[in-house]
Amino acid sequence: MVKFNEGASLNTGQISDQRGSSGGGGGGLGGGGLGGIPIGKAGGGIGLVVAIVLIAIQLFGGKFGGGSDTGSASGGSSLLQQAAATGDNVDASALASECRTGADANAKDDCRVVGFVNSIQDYWANQFKSTGKTYPEATTVFYSQAVSTGCGQGSSGMGPFYCPADNQVYIDLSFWQDLKTQFGTNGGVFAEGYVLAHEYGHHIQALLGTSDRVGSDSGPTSGSVRLELQADCYAGVWAKNATSTPGADGQILISDITDQDISDALDTASKIGDDYIQTHLGSGRSDPSQYTHGTSAQREKWFRQGFSTGDPAQCDTFGAKDLG
Repeated sequence: MVKFNEGASLNTGQISDQRGSSGGGGGGLGGGGLGGIPIGKAGGGIGLVVAIVLIAIQLFGGKFGGGSDTGSASGGSSLLQQAAATGDNVDASALASECRTGADANAKDDCRVVGFVNSIQDYWANQFKSTGKTYPEATTVFYSQAVSTGCGQGSSGMGPFYCPADNQVYIDLSFWQDLKTQFGTNGGVFAEGYVLAHEYGHHIQALLGTSDRVGSDSGPTSGSVRLELQADCYAGVWAKNATSTPGADGQILISDITDQDISDALDTASKIGDDYIQTHLGSGRSDPSQYTHGTSAQREKWFRQGFSTGDPAQCDTFGAKDLG
């Protein structure tokens, strides 16, 4: 299982912990997520709904997935679970006191997520610096049940998403459990890193202007599919480079990524393809004309592309004639 360098520092300043508070206001949500269907332009030009689970909501009616944090894939405790036991809200300062080093990331679920976010942003900061540019960080917002965003109102049933209007990644951490119980993934903890790296891939696309090239079209070769597959590829690039990427303290945060970790990421990718979702969580048949994120095989292929090359320049899904 992925290991963090126990002596490396964690930066909770990249996290906004809003769990226990209620979000409000806002209209329809638009942004980049792991799965979904086109809903029109919103949130800075990305015309995609922001989450996998929304498909199942529309197909089955009602809520799909839990609305409170049930812990992550490893089954460990979380700050929200502790708060639920006492009836208190999460103290936003608690994360900073709980998550200080890589040792905390190895021991605590919430801190591991902080570690993944730090590592992903460390990689992109170094990548931008190598080209003479400055990387603008994106805050990851932890929330429960509902959240107000620059792209509209979000809810726990939407899964993780990136909002380009406020340059933030949003996640209800109960999603890790949904991946296992609803989508049937293996539940390995590195799936968390893949999911977060995919969302930060959308942040990179927003910074580079790639997102502005994509409308709300659908289909097997649509811009929407190419955008999502590129984000998968960027996630693979990060995974390849994570164990050699220094953080702000000069230390490498992630010390080890195993073959099983990569297998868990690929397993997750295989369970969030358009064809898999439509077949297993929808009508029972696959309709390529409605694809917006790519098939399971394509999502695996482009994560592998990023991981095998370790080079974001090899993630040009828009120039690829064959997406796989």
